[in-house]
Amino acid sequence: MQRIFQAIILLALTALIVFAAIGCQPAYADDIPTDAKSYQRTLIRTSHAFWGLDAPVATFAAQIHQESRWRASARSPVGAEGLAQFMPATSDWFAELYPSHLGERQPYNPGWAMRAMVLYDKWLHARIQAACPCEKWAMVLSAYNGGLGWVYRDKKLASSKGLDSLVWFDSVERVNAGRSAANWEENRGYPRRILLRWEPLYEMANWGPGVCP
Repeated sequence: MQRIFQAIILLALTALIVFAAIGCQPAYADDIPTDAKSYQRTLIRTSHAFWGLDAPVATFAAQIHQESRWRASARSPVGAEGLAQFMPATSDWFAELYPSHLGERQPYNPGWAMRAMVLYDKWLHARIQAACPCEKWAMVLSAYNGGLGWVYRDKKLASSKGLDSLVWFDSVERVNAGRSAANWEENRGYPRRILLRWEPLYEMANWGPGVCP
């Protein structure tokens, strides 16, 4: 039995070596939508332009995956638009805030949507304090999904309950400062799906680094 197990391990290692040698993508790459590949270079360039060469490209890719599954024409039942699923009021406001980078809002233009999302994440990131990058990004994503004001209120409530307001997972994420049950549940799932499910997928596919180990 031990020899059989050792043989299986040897075969698995050999397969990995072969994949690396011939440049094939492993099976998990099949879980990344086909449309994503056509936007990969643009997302990398955009991420580096606003965040530098250590930009968390896998995190941004995971966020787009969660928002629209890379469908540039996506429109949600509540009116969110494009790859990054901006609401019209938000995209209008943010385009006016950064006219030199964004110009008029074009949510169904993939290049515009990626620039707006990456820049909006940076705007949120500068306004949130947290214990470490992973916790901070969880709060950034919660704010992207439901509003920065709610994150501030949740952090304040967590602190009043003796929880660490600088930690999202199993701390701030446990409290509800007043959202409806449905909105609260959706918002709490949003950072977890992006950081713990989709981000590793894009890291393994060599899109770039993420923010959570």
